[in-house]
Amino acid sequence: MVDTDDRTDPEWVRCGRCAGLIYGRRFRRALRVCPDCGWHGRLTAQQRLDQLLDPGSAEPLRQVRAVHDPLRFVDSRPYHERLADARADTGLDEAVLCASGRIEGQPVVVAAMDFRFLGGSLGCGVGALVTEAAETSLRLRTPLLLVCASGGARMQEGVLSLMQMAKTAQALAELDEAGILVVSLITDPTYGGVAASFATLADVIIAEPGARMGFAGPRVIEQTTGERLPEGFQTAEFLLAHGMVDDVVARPALRATLGKLLALRSPTTPPEAAPAPDGVRLDAAEPAERDSWAAVRLARHPDRPSSLDYIGRLLDDFLELHGDRLSEDCPAIVGGPGRLGGLPVMLIGHHKGGPDLAERRRRRFGMPSPAGYRKAARLMRMAAKLGLPLVTLIDTPGANPGPDAERGGQAVAIAENLRLMSRLPVPIVSVLIGEGGSGGALALGVADRVLVSANGVYSVISPEGCAAILWKDPEAAPAAANALRLHAGELVRLGVVDGVVPEPQDGAHRDHAGAAAMLGEALAATLGELIPWEPARLLADRKRRFRRFGVEAAGADGGTAAGPVVDPVVGTVERGAQ
Repeated sequence: MVDTDDRTDPEWVRCGRCAGLIYGRRFRRALRVCPDCGWHGRLTAQQRLDQLLDPGSAEPLRQVRAVHDPLRFVDSRPYHERLADARADTGLDEAVLCASGRIEGQPVVVAAMDFRFLGGSLGCGVGALVTEAAETSLRLRTPLLLVCASGGARMQEGVLSLMQMAKTAQALAELDEAGILVVSLITDPTYGGVAASFATLADVIIAEPGARMGFAGPRVIEQTTGERLPEGFQTAEFLLAHGMVDDVVARPALRATLGKLLALRSPTTPPEAAPAPDGVRLDAAEPAERDSWAAVRLARHPDRPSSLDYIGRLLDDFLELHGDRLSEDCPAIVGGPGRLGGLPVMLIGHHKGGPDLAERRRRRFGMPSPAGYRKAARLMRMAAKLGLPLVTLIDTPGANPGPDAERGGQAVAIAENLRLMSRLPVPIVSVLIGEGGSGGALALGVADRVLVSANGVYSVISPEGCAAILWKDPEAAPAAANALRLHAGELVRLGVVDGVVPEPQDGAHRDHAGAAAMLGEALAATLGELIPWEPARLLADRKRRFRRFGVEAAGADGGTAAGPVVDPVVGTVERGAQ
């Protein structure tokens, strides 16, 4: 939607970045984005609502009375005079405008901040209105969108303004408990108490290009530390690289992006292809006598489909999310929500980078850092909150073994994921699409159902590592691979995986489309089985699944039972040794 309110706009606008002159009407048609350099001009709260919400859908929320000038504050002017001027200049009662409406047909409650009103500062009025928006979202069970623009807390209201950080955080915590999506849109600038409360507590944080966000502003940091800050510090692009936001989205693409997010719903019915199609051998094993070293070489083939290859062929409306909200965005882990045959899912996968060597290096050959596992954990929690089934695609030689990873707490990050997945109250399906190496693979593999591609492998250590330690000879890797029994047939025999997803003849690297079609059928079949299960059943079955590994099941004659073990409580089949 194009904002057409030109009553206060000049005929010509000077770009805030390239200083070029832009014809006013052209600037408005471009949603106040410079057509030459992409600079995003600031918008009023009303302009935000006009641009984001479907025409005619906006309904203002009720106004909430907040205390007026609680300190009777005076600096060079009385605070009540500044408030009166801000209201007269902006036509707003406060620095935020709240409404319910629709974006791309999806219901939403929006709280849009306006920087013109005392720098978008967080005071009692803003805190009350944002909290009211959150409570309206909770009452309507409708997603909440926060459009943030602020210079920080409102000093003239003293410590009461500080309390608004806790009040708004508390309101968002209730939305977390209720499983209601919260999205934050960071616009320029967003600082101080807003950045340290509701702006960064959302499930998904999107930033406009060039938008700046931080707790302390650059001038304060430089004056305090005496350090010169790097170019682009605290900009949206800097925040994306350092794991603080999920994506940077240009203004013309915001409505479509937000529409995809707001459409996420917990599935109430299984996918259409619930029965296992012909050819998807979910209970079949590959030949046990197969050469494991040959399987390893195929699993590592650089032309095998990657997680992003499968995502591109299997998911509609996929939105890749980024960052661990702490330090970085690890490129070896990709993930986000999308639709698998119309079914909303959260998909997370290792990503090696494909055949291009430079890209493989950038992706760290699919070996995640602690930030990668923390990113995965964040998306898992989001899946649990929204009730989305979780699919993980495993393809890694192992976790990143470098010193930076160790300093970052690699072991802790992996352990946290194992614990998290053990109790995640949504269906989880993991697929070994290539190489499953050690704990770096298992960190995405604690699932209700684990499948393996016909040429996938799974091992406690790489064959080369095993050969170096036990054979004292790296050249003994083929012998170590066969001794480790890590190919698909042995994995089914051991009960570690539930079934084998077939591949095109000569391997998945020969036919990406065919491999994706087979994987899609297997996922639909497996999710179709699990989606009707209540969380208690999922958790109990998942617990039993892992408790039985390495424990012999007693047979009727007092010996050990071979073959599937039928659970008498749930009635499902747990596959044991074949």
